[in-house]
Amino acid sequence: MTTLFEYNINDVRPYINWVYFYHAWGLSGKPASEKAALRSEAETILAGLGDLYHTHAVFGLFPANSDGDDIIINGVLLPFLRQQNRKADGEPNLCMADFIRPLSSGVSDRIGVFATSVDAGMEKYHGDDDYLKMMSQTLADRLAEATAEKLHEDVRRRYWGYAEHENLSVSEMLNAGYCGIRPAVGYPSMPDMSLNFILSELVDMPKIGIRLTESGAMQPHASVSGLMLAHPKAVYFDVGHIGEDQLRDYASRRGIPVRMMRRFLSACL
Repeated sequence: MTTLFEYNINDVRPYINWVYFYHAWGLSGKPASEKAALRSEAETILAGLGDLYHTHAVFGLFPANSDGDDIIINGVLLPFLRQQNRKADGEPNLCMADFIRPLSSGVSDRIGVFATSVDAGMEKYHGDDDYLKMMSQTLADRLAEATAEKLHEDVRRRYWGYAEHENLSVSEMLNAGYCGIRPAVGYPSMPDMSLNFILSELVDMPKIGIRLTESGAMQPHASVSGLMLAHPKAVYFDVGHIGEDQLRDYASRRGIPVRMMRRFLSACL
């Protein structure tokens, strides 16, 4: 079962991570005055967008178990990659499946699947002005991420409720101070964008206006998808470089020809 959410921009605005906004504009390391000036312009535009657009989310909480490096979610197999880089003695090579109860235990675990997006028109706001168009696109990206942050808080405290007594500031949330993790598709621990096809089977991304390209990229571009795991020892990690052997094994588990999988995972090869 999935749940749909619609947020007012003012509801998610406090969850914007402005560090990545500055990075998108090439202001990392620049004087605070430059950042403050750009943020002031952005806040003015956000005030106008708030009367016109919303952000959207879909979330599903499903029974899950791990089976080797795969996670079986509601009967659907989701394969993952394991780190292959050399580690210090006693330091494990991590895989997302490590944080889900194994199938051999005979007991089901749970996992969250989510996607967030913005009204499609938001990316095209101020379409005749290149500067304002870029500003709107950048803010749309930040709002999609902020919606994921707000959704995750709501899930932890209410809809899943595994951290119902959590009392974190937004700053602590943006620094991943919460219990569990929210890995996103296309990010270092889940680099295969084609996983979106499987996640969409589970939560029906088109319900919130997300369309997938042939490679699994999401449209609108200002969209985020991924998983929510509650294991208290779950951590974010970078899969990093993988070898030819893991590429072939992963392609087999994913049910995709190696040549196609090579294209999806080019950044890891």
